[in-house]
Amino acid sequence: MCKWKVWVLSVCALFLLASGVKLKAETSDSVRISLLTCSPGTEIYSLFGHTALRYEDPRKGLDIVFNYGMFSFNTPNFIWRFVKGETDYQLGVTEYRYFEGEYAMRGSAVYQQALNLLPAEKEKLWQILENNYRKENRTYRYNYLFDNCTTRARDRVEDCIEGKIVYNEDNRPLTFRDIIHQYTKGYEWSEFGIDLCLGSGIDEPIDYRKKMFAPFYLLNAVDGARILGNDGSERLLAGSVTEIIPPGAQDSERFLLTPMQAGWLLFVFTLLISIYGVWRRKMLWGVDIVLFGAAGLAGCVIAFLVFFSVHPAVSPNYLLLCLNPIHLFYLPFMVYFSIKRKKDWYHWVNLAVLTLFISLFWLMPQKFNPAVLPLAASLWIRSASHLILMYKKR
Repeated sequence: MCKWKVWVLSVCALFLLASGVKLKAETSDSVRISLLTCSPGTEIYSLFGHTALRYEDPRKGLDIVFNYGMFSFNTPNFIWRFVKGETDYQLGVTEYRYFEGEYAMRGSAVYQQALNLLPAEKEKLWQILENNYRKENRTYRYNYLFDNCTTRARDRVEDCIEGKIVYNEDNRPLTFRDIIHQYTKGYEWSEFGIDLCLGSGIDEPIDYRKKMFAPFYLLNAVDGARILGNDGSERLLAGSVTEIIPPGAQDSERFLLTPMQAGWLLFVFTLLISIYGVWRRKMLWGVDIVLFGAAGLAGCVIAFLVFFSVHPAVSPNYLLLCLNPIHLFYLPFMVYFSIKRKKDWYHWVNLAVLTLFISLFWLMPQKFNPAVLPLAASLWIRSASHLILMYKKR
């Protein structure tokens, strides 16, 4: 055989051998890790959706989900710890079929983004997740804005990357409250309660990374994101978004009145009953007990969050100008002065503060729920009626 033919055959053999080795290495890497994004549910803790990591290894028969959003209402003092900002969540691991069944049952869609990771990155991520699941590591201090099930999943993926992730940035000028309102649309009472508890700290514009506290903002950031490898290579972080569980029917929040409707109904009632009281020269202290008592109780919750909770987004809260615990603590004296028909200078102070609050309602560095306005106006009417009766008595 001619030398050149031997040389050509040798080169071809080496090429096929190299190709075969490469093919074998690619096909032996059967592990797939995906980002799962779940659409919102109807419970207040599920209104923003959910994020988890899916790990599939057909060779070992593994199809499991790592879920950083596990918690139990049966935890001792759960409500107390939640209000204080000391809620502990856990990393849970479950078979995908059970995870799928749970979200299909509640009517939530689930979307999957298969991560384009190198074999070494997959192995590193597995080790990180395995270490996080150790009994001594699986519990963490949950924070709904900065350290939740979504940010944890993102951070663990970043920890395994051999390079840097360049996300698909969302540069719209949004605040935490803007994003929260996107998810509470149609759940007015839940939105009203959240707005009462969260202070002005969530009304500053945030960057694209902080927006990823919300599951679908992370989904959009990952879609089209690139990995810049340490070796100068570039690849997509994930494949296209795939719907693996279609959305189902969900019950919506049903109340006879919205917070705004209830607020204005209360204002009209307060206005009419106060006009009647002024006309008949009656203090109507029973109305004050209900109105100022409710405002004071709400103020106690807000004050506790501001001064004692470790939640980072509850202080300062300018709602204390309107709803504050002083209303509740002063209420016995207010009733006493009403019954004895004595002057009560508390109403002068309250009227001045509420006038300032209502006048600057749209200008303060905190975005208030509009339903607060008729509540503030109702308190203003009651203090004004007391001052009018004091003047008439003179």
